[in-house]
Amino acid sequence: MGGTSVATEVAKPQTFNRILSKVSRFVGACKLYIRMRLRKSAVEEQIQWILSYVQGGSADIWKENVIEELETGEIEFKLAGEFLAEIRREFGGRNEESVKVAELKKIEQGGRTMEEFVQDFKRTTSESSYKGCPLIEEFKQDMNRSIRRKLMEVENQPGSIEQWFKRAIALDHNWRESRREEERLKGKKEINGALAPRSNQQGALGQSLPQL
Repeated sequence: MGGTSVATEVAKPQTFNRILSKVSRFVGACKLYIRMRLRKSAVEEQIQWILSYVQGGSADIWKENVIEELETGEIEFKLAGEFLAEIRREFGGRNEESVKVAELKKIEQGGRTMEEFVQDFKRTTSESSYKGCPLIEEFKQDMNRSIRRKLMEVENQPGSIEQWFKRAIALDHNWRESRREEERLKGKKEINGALAPRSNQQGALGQSLPQL
């Protein structure tokens, strides 16, 4: 049988309506889709595709102004990335930074695995000013207390934030495996405990039977 190539599915960006907290997500989704699906398209077509996802309220007015300026030659972009950078400057900037910080203060690990939490933490801090020690302290603060305590007990503390991520993921994985093993052994004991009285009862009945 001949080999067939399977096209990789790529999610399209959600409609962007100038909400500050969605700027980075929208820009990132557009970059990925263009790289995977529109790489060979002309820059003008790529920008038109991006604009098709800018909809709603005042975003429509901004889009109309941009289209007019592109048509008259007032503005020109050599790459779609330049246009996306313009969107980030127009709708992000300091306001987006404030939104990112607010989001970061709200997130916590909760019942999620550490892998899930780390991905959310990376996404939230990607455009924030948190770097180095402040970023590490925020990460420790937002993870579950049991994992944080184990991390603080190790002799050689991680250095970079990436090392903290790896160490925390490993500890969280080991903790969850331990919990599953405890549950398995607990269930086994309960089964054995339930069977033991039956065995004793059957033995007692056997002893009380008259000998023929």
